Amino acid sequence: MPYVYVSIGSNIEQQRHISACLDALKEHFGELALSPVYESEAVGFEGENFYNLVAGFSTGLGVAELARLLRLIEAENGRKRNGPKFSARTLDIDILTYDNLTGTVEGVLLPRDEILHNAFVLLPLAELAPEDRHPSLKVTYQALWEDYDKKSQKLWKIPFQWQGRSL
Repeated sequence: MPYVYVSIGSNIEQQRHISACLDALKEHFGELALSPVYESEAVGFEGENFYNLVAGFSTGLGVAELARLLRLIEAENGRKRNGPKFSARTLDIDILTYDNLTGTVEGVLLPRDEILHNAFVLLPLAELAPEDRHPSLKVTYQALWEDYDKKSQKLWKIPFQWQGRSL
């Protein structure tokens, strides 16, 4: 069964929406591997800080079917898609990797480019799967984080509880 990593972010009622997202992912996919949760400033617009993390899980869904389910989970949590690209959001869930697939697969570009450009994606992924390799670059996520310009984006680990578990 394919293994995927998804990024999860929210800057509106972060605790509520991220918890609801994790509940939905667990309901659909079972056991989740979860990174710590990080808080970061909004990128590309002025707004409340974001909470971000990465989840990993196995799925029997194809790429397009998984993308549709993630959009449904976002919509169920009040995500509006008619606003500006860089704006506040209740929930943002993006497929980062799907096994080792590369290129545009069923309309989804894999691996997601944000892995290499956003600390709030790369650091949680490097903490969750340090020895896994980026599907295109064949470099570990830990090595990518070590080489990342850490001054380009501020983020910090925060305490986060979900289903009695500290992330």
